[in-house]
Amino acid sequence: MSTEQNKAIIRRWIEEAWNQGRLELADEFYAADYTAIDADDPQRILRGPADIKEYAIRLRSAFPDIHFTIDHLFAEGDKVVGAFTIRGTHQGYYGAIPPTGKAVVFKAVDIWRFAGGKIVERCIASIDRLGLLQQLGAIPPLETREG
Repeated sequence: MSTEQNKAIIRRWIEEAWNQGRLELADEFYAADYTAIDADDPQRILRGPADIKEYAIRLRSAFPDIHFTIDHLFAEGDKVVGAFTIRGTHQGYYGAIPPTGKAVVFKAVDIWRFAGGKIVERCIASIDRLGLLQQLGAIPPLETREG
């Protein structure tokens, strides 16, 4: 597949699955042997379309109105890199954090690798979890100091 076709798959995944909740698309876009590794938490590994759907269900449960905006999308060879702004309202548990009703905005960067027309690997390169947790009130904001 071409880089443009791979980018089109990512655009559809973001718009239709994340933003519209059509998580069944994971079976169409992700290979059975798909693996995702979180650069911030290497112990957390997702495998196969079922894991990506479960992850999305948990995040969409915490933020039912979650919306991803694609800020940048680049492709070269078999890889696509996307930078996103994610918005939502905290209406369900996010891990151990009970719903706060707070609106949040945070950034993320993912790198996907394609083979045979499907996503076979994803590196969750960066998620602003610190900023998210600060917005939810779980972590106090960093102090700014002069001098």
